[in-house]
Amino acid sequence: MQLQSKQPHIGTTIFTVMSKLANDHGALNLSQGFPNFECSPKLIELVEKYLRKGMNQYAPLSGIQPLREIIAQKTSDLYGISYHPDQEVTIVSGATEALYAAITAVVQTGDEVILLEPNYDSYEPAVRLNGGIPVYVTLTPENNYQIDWNVVKAKITEKTKLILLNTPHNPTGTVMSKDDLEQLAAIVKDTNIFIVSDEVYEHIIFDGHNHWSPIRHPELHKRTFICGSFGKTFHVTGWKVGYCLAPQQLSEEFRKVHQWLTFSTVTPIQYALAEFLQEPDNYLSVSQFYQEKRDKFIACIQGSRFEWIPASGSFFQCVNYANITDENDLALAQRLTKEIGVASIPVSVFYHQKNDYKILRFCFAKDDQTLEIAGERLSKL
Repeated sequence: MQLQSKQPHIGTTIFTVMSKLANDHGALNLSQGFPNFECSPKLIELVEKYLRKGMNQYAPLSGIQPLREIIAQKTSDLYGISYHPDQEVTIVSGATEALYAAITAVVQTGDEVILLEPNYDSYEPAVRLNGGIPVYVTLTPENNYQIDWNVVKAKITEKTKLILLNTPHNPTGTVMSKDDLEQLAAIVKDTNIFIVSDEVYEHIIFDGHNHWSPIRHPELHKRTFICGSFGKTFHVTGWKVGYCLAPQQLSEEFRKVHQWLTFSTVTPIQYALAEFLQEPDNYLSVSQFYQEKRDKFIACIQGSRFEWIPASGSFFQCVNYANITDENDLALAQRLTKEIGVASIPVSVFYHQKNDYKILRFCFAKDDQTLEIAGERLSKL
């Protein structure tokens, strides 16, 4: 018996590959995007509290009421945008599920989807598994990965169904601006094009930048699915709890997909997060925390031959190594993991044609000692 793969060109993700390589060689893992420090003790206490209170059975399909309500309130407080907690907020098992469900909700066979690359590796497979056709807009380091909306507009056809955004951006650390929203709104006005916006790094934004989510523009708000997550914000990536914000009609279709993926999400953690979110400083302080981590990492590689523009958001810093070697980025990432004990991600893997601009991505969501040792090793190159 022979199985015909639906994804014949998909192998093990680069994150798994580099993390395994780091483990095999005892390297510092600055590749995969997870912290190596603990979350708030208060959050752990809250999980225990709700475990012991017996909140251990299925949550509702849309998520528990208190968590949906506090997310809606938080969004209103921060951006002045209202979502009905019963009809327009859905709790899911991580942002990757939210992205898949949102894409599935709108993309049908033959639909075209605009992907701004480099992009996170789950986007393209989700599009293709739903019969969609990826249409790429390539961003480059020459202009710090800024979006040329004229290029985006030129890619729009009568088959375009969806534009997928990510701000703050992984892997580049860039953020969208108010002007970006204005230009995007002009492109999609009077069309049936939807927006899926990956905003898992919403609260990890630096240097006084604002988070310009498409929901802050009325033309974009009505056609946008926001995919968020608590894993990055609260240093709990292993909990896999996320959410989707979308107008009622979009949320109805989103939930139809969500019910067949996970149906519901871990119950006691939802209650813990709902209570933890009642104190805004628990998420508003995250920006400064990670800006200090970014600055620490940059200070630690200040004496190196790398070149960089400080990340404006996310917990990744990209560096250019063209002054050091002509090696392709994958080969260099593997060699540095084996020889000096520092693992990174080669940015070429985020392009569909593996464009090599001599850029490595380092995760600075690490304790200071790890960043100092990594910086010392990298500075010797």
